[in-house]
Amino acid sequence: MPQVTIIDGGGANIASLQFALTRLGAESELTTDPEKIRAAERIILPGVGAAADAMEKLRSAGLDEVIPKLEQPVLGICLGMQLLFESSEEEETPCLSIIEGRARLFEVAEDRPVPHMGWNRVKNSANAYLLNGIPDDAYFYFVHSYAIDMVAATIGSTSYGQSFTSVAQMGNFMGTQFHPERSGKHGAQLLQNFLQQTK
Repeated sequence: MPQVTIIDGGGANIASLQFALTRLGAESELTTDPEKIRAAERIILPGVGAAADAMEKLRSAGLDEVIPKLEQPVLGICLGMQLLFESSEEEETPCLSIIEGRARLFEVAEDRPVPHMGWNRVKNSANAYLLNGIPDDAYFYFVHSYAIDMVAATIGSTSYGQSFTSVAQMGNFMGTQFHPERSGKHGAQLLQNFLQQTK
């Protein structure tokens, strides 16, 4: 099982992510060291909170230049997925520009509070290895106020007033808007697929 390097941007979900990886037999290391990240077998970019703060942490560590050049499998989770795209409406934040697309704030409706929080379905829209073994319309756990529209890199989508990208992939860069580490057996399957993903 490959070693997983987790980019340390802070956030309360790190411990649950590391525990989920441990259950799958993978060791993980938390770091912002560019050399360790360049040498890693697998990289996860988690994220919670504000896009501007997260990008500032990456810039301060020089990772805004390192991450787009990585060639090994990279998985962004929640805000970490949004950071792989071009920008976010949140404080008009430029992101890593690895994948074409922009994170936009959900429109509030009486039956659709923001943030979008809880279990929702993911529809497979591509025959992608990351979703191997996961049934169409499987439930995953979401907590977010911003979302990526449907784009060329969309491989899984979810409906919350509108269809948005809940799983994306462009080459070796992958992302989930939901939290696989909090999504039961389907989340564990997705993380297992990521651990076995080749370039």
